[in-house]
Amino acid sequence: MLESVGADSIEALFSDIPAELRIKRLEGIPEGLSEQAITRLMRERAAGDGAALSFLGAGAYEHHIPAAVWEITTRGEYYSAYTPYQAEASQGTLQLIYEFQSMMTSLTGLDISNASLYDGASALAEAALMALRIKRKDKTRRLLIPTALNPRYKSVLKTLCEAQDIHFHEIAFDTASGRMNAEALAAAPEAAALIVAQPNFFGVIEDTDRLECFARERGLALIAAVNPTSLALLTPPGEWGEAGADIACGEGQPLGVPLSSGGPYFGFMTCRNEHARQIPGRIVGRSVDDQGRSGFVLTLQAREQHIRRSRATSNICTNQGLAVTAATIYMSLLGAQGLKQVAAASHAHTRAIVQQLEAAGCKRRFDSPFFHEAAIELNRNAADVLSELLDAQGIVGGYDLAAVDPELADSLLVCATETKTEADIHHYTAALAELLKQPARAEA
Repeated sequence: MLESVGADSIEALFSDIPAELRIKRLEGIPEGLSEQAITRLMRERAAGDGAALSFLGAGAYEHHIPAAVWEITTRGEYYSAYTPYQAEASQGTLQLIYEFQSMMTSLTGLDISNASLYDGASALAEAALMALRIKRKDKTRRLLIPTALNPRYKSVLKTLCEAQDIHFHEIAFDTASGRMNAEALAAAPEAAALIVAQPNFFGVIEDTDRLECFARERGLALIAAVNPTSLALLTPPGEWGEAGADIACGEGQPLGVPLSSGGPYFGFMTCRNEHARQIPGRIVGRSVDDQGRSGFVLTLQAREQHIRRSRATSNICTNQGLAVTAATIYMSLLGAQGLKQVAAASHAHTRAIVQQLEAAGCKRRFDSPFFHEAAIELNRNAADVLSELLDAQGIVGGYDLAAVDPELADSLLVCATETKTEADIHHYTAALAELLKQPARAEA
């Protein structure tokens, strides 16, 4: 290799780097290991994570993934097919994306789907920017967002948008129902768009018909941030109210992507047909060639890799092709009825948790219908209870809602999916009920 590049030695290869910037050795780096040794080491470290019984949701959900999903996804022809820059040589990838788009438009009840986005949080930020392009004739650059929005989504939304002189007005939640407060909504200032989370971060199901009517009367673009699994049971955004949402987006992780230390995930986005040219990313279409044979093409490519940067609808969108492949296979295997069964089982299991905890003396924080997460009010600080539950029982008991509102420091968000058994649920509720009978643990 040195001979090929014309260098006499390794030292000569790096001679352009000043001596004072070069180090003699990497401190703290262990000696190399054999393949067998490194495999054993990594297995030991993986085992150290344990296998806690988890009732944590809050934006990332543990669903059963049929073995076939990732057996197919990791086959070479899928695993290494990165991106369809040459349509004529990428028919398999393009067809898969086309099928994914078709499934997402069916789920959300809207006309157009892209393929796809980085994750749910950045998808929502892209939807906000898209809404402002749709409403570019309006003078305001303000968006109405719910307080009961995933805190990580809210953080990413503000990070990507505030530098572009985009402002946000938060709509408080009603303390009884957990839904967007009607009075706060009516008093909201002029804005370009309204974001509605369905279900919201508390798992509460919003009155989307009322919110669609509000947006339509105010002339706001309506953005739906949705859980895709819930859409097997709930009214899709395209059918909210009279006209439906303009844009729907969310996190695709529940559709066949395992929980894996924070990623990879993928974001999805769909919209009404009239907004197609404002959607970020790419759209794959189906056509015929000059011999009448069916084929797939990149119909719209509105990102900076394909057009001038100044004209791109997004400079950060990514296809997340492998996760999208898994999601497409997952939805294909389950079908509409299978996805409905997953959603129904998840809802039923969370209802069982709520009922058992209510019987033990706890109560729901909000009285509105919920999907597969519910806020539970405790008799003491939720963070302490969750810590004690993990230490004593190895149970991840939920999410501390103080992160959303300090007034909710005595409440946790609990989630169950179809993966939880009757025994799991009873073990959790019994452990939590017993813990709440005991005095709070003294601080060290």
